[in-house]
Amino acid sequence: MKIIDKYLLKSFLITFTSVFVILFFIFVLQSIWLFIAELAGKDLDFITILKFILFYSPIMVPLVLPLSILLASIMTFGSMAENYEFAAMKSGGISLKRAMRVLVYCTLIMSLIGFLFSNNIIPEAQYRFVNLRKSILQTKPAMAIGEGQFNKIGTTFNIKVEKKSGENGEFLEGVTMHMKKNEFSPVTTVIRAKRGILKSDDHTNILQLDLIDGYYYEDIYSQKIEERNKMPFAKSSFKKYTINIDLAMLNGTNQDSGEVVNAHNMLNMSELKYTIDSLELNFKKDVLSYSENLDQKTKEANGLNNTQSLLKVNQSSSNDFNKDLLEVFTPDKRAAIKEMAKSQVSNSVFSIDGYVFDLEIKRNYINDYWISFYDKLIVAYSCMLMFFIGAPLGAIIRKGGVGLPIVFAVLIFITFNFANTFGKKLAGQDAIHPFIGVAAGALLLTPLAVFLTRRATNDQNVTINLDWLVDPIKNLFSKLNLNDLKTQYEKTSLDTMSINYDDPDYQDLLKRDTNMLIEMVSKALQFGYPNLYRKKALKILESRGITQDELELENKLIDLDYLEIYYLTEEYKRTSKAALVFFVLTIVFASLVKLKILFGLFAAIFIVFTFIFIFKSTTYVTVIENKSTEKTLINKIILLVGAFPFYPIFYFYNQSKIKEVVAEYKK
Repeated sequence: MKIIDKYLLKSFLITFTSVFVILFFIFVLQSIWLFIAELAGKDLDFITILKFILFYSPIMVPLVLPLSILLASIMTFGSMAENYEFAAMKSGGISLKRAMRVLVYCTLIMSLIGFLFSNNIIPEAQYRFVNLRKSILQTKPAMAIGEGQFNKIGTTFNIKVEKKSGENGEFLEGVTMHMKKNEFSPVTTVIRAKRGILKSDDHTNILQLDLIDGYYYEDIYSQKIEERNKMPFAKSSFKKYTINIDLAMLNGTNQDSGEVVNAHNMLNMSELKYTIDSLELNFKKDVLSYSENLDQKTKEANGLNNTQSLLKVNQSSSNDFNKDLLEVFTPDKRAAIKEMAKSQVSNSVFSIDGYVFDLEIKRNYINDYWISFYDKLIVAYSCMLMFFIGAPLGAIIRKGGVGLPIVFAVLIFITFNFANTFGKKLAGQDAIHPFIGVAAGALLLTPLAVFLTRRATNDQNVTINLDWLVDPIKNLFSKLNLNDLKTQYEKTSLDTMSINYDDPDYQDLLKRDTNMLIEMVSKALQFGYPNLYRKKALKILESRGITQDELELENKLIDLDYLEIYYLTEEYKRTSKAALVFFVLTIVFASLVKLKILFGLFAAIFIVFTFIFIFKSTTYVTVIENKSTEKTLINKIILLVGAFPFYPIFYFYNQSKIKEVVAEYKK
């Protein structure tokens, strides 16, 4: 290995190790918050908590490893490009392609390690993690329930206890339970008990709760609407009431007993392939069985109908089969035949819907195994992909350190992770092939990796112009300065200017009479003339003996009234547009609060900015009204009070009125 290869490898590995350790710690810490309720205040010993974290940590490696490679490669190559080390290499005959070679081999080794880790270590860690949770819940059943708060167990139970006691906290006092019929129904049953006892068995997933000395309240759903308005309920007391809670709801599995061993995230590729083959075979058998059942029902129905039809046809004296077949039967039998046909169709539709639903569930279950199978391969590919994005990107942007590289790395990784999550969701619902779903992020970013690698190895920069995105945002927050605006139209020196008779502007202006030129100078802003064009008109007036001092004395140098109203209207437009943007953002993020509480925080911030800019815009509206004969603008109080939800209506109304104000001053 040459010295340059050792230097590159050392720089990359040092950066990679630092980044990996930091990111791994952050990701693990963030993930532990998902289970903090299970760990805090549960009387668990330090060794158990350490095992809990240790068994969960490997799950983070497929996320952290590609991101670390991406960030390390951007930082390493960006730092070398920034310090002109690559320029020195190129002067010595070492191209970027040659410099990347040793790191490509290094990344290949990391990809292999990532694959082996994903295929062997993570399934074992998942197995130990889930069964550790199950073991903790069975040996310490009260761990699932915290004191003084409602604890959700599964999708149908909520339980609150005032106090726990006993060696494992199995004796409960002051028990309140809310029960629902299913996940989406409201609470229909409330149970209050003075005491409770938790019991568990090492050989089952069932947690038994014995409630002692309490009351049972249940809402009664009546078929009659008038009875529902009375809100009837049943109440009873009990000395002892036993409820069985399935611990599989907490473990994320539906095993009835024993260890959890066959979840799709606990198997390596060979075990997944074997399981998938078995599931696919059973799926085909189910399809064949359902089709045979439908065929059999159809034959039985047709046989019954044919027999009845033949009997009736034989009894009928009519041999005219050109008419409606129902006319062959007697009138009193036609209604019965129609009802029989409807019943058979309804039964068939009901059976088909049931079969389709059952097959969809089984197909989605199989897709989960396919997703886990392909995911182990994509982990290895994503490591190589991130290197071929990060290395050329670092050489192009020529920035090291932790500033710009982190911005690019986060944007790329969020895109990659979002595409993968969205793809897996669609694949799990059988909307797309599992491989496409798992590889969605890789398929999206592979063209970018090819493009950046080709540009970097050919010493071609990538120009990214974001002015189309940045400029509108700048305009929303960049306040127009009235003094600067006045300065543009004040007295200015024209000594350096001379009349160029070949200039089309001068040719046009020389044809105008003096009064027209004076009006053009005074109302240059109204007419939309550029400042240079106005100066050329001033130069011609100067050649005709009319100076800027004379124009200023006669208030004809610039229309100050229009200049001020122009400033006010432009500021109103800016602040009202900003208010409208923040109004829309508030509505969008408020509608997403159910998905994540963080969106509620953003909505609160945006609503504050909305009212700030509404207040600013209404201030300009008040001044405009005072200077204009237009009195139909919506005033400050109405705008502030009716901002939600009517601000868009106010915005477009005032915008149209502002145009009328400006038109009034242009006359």
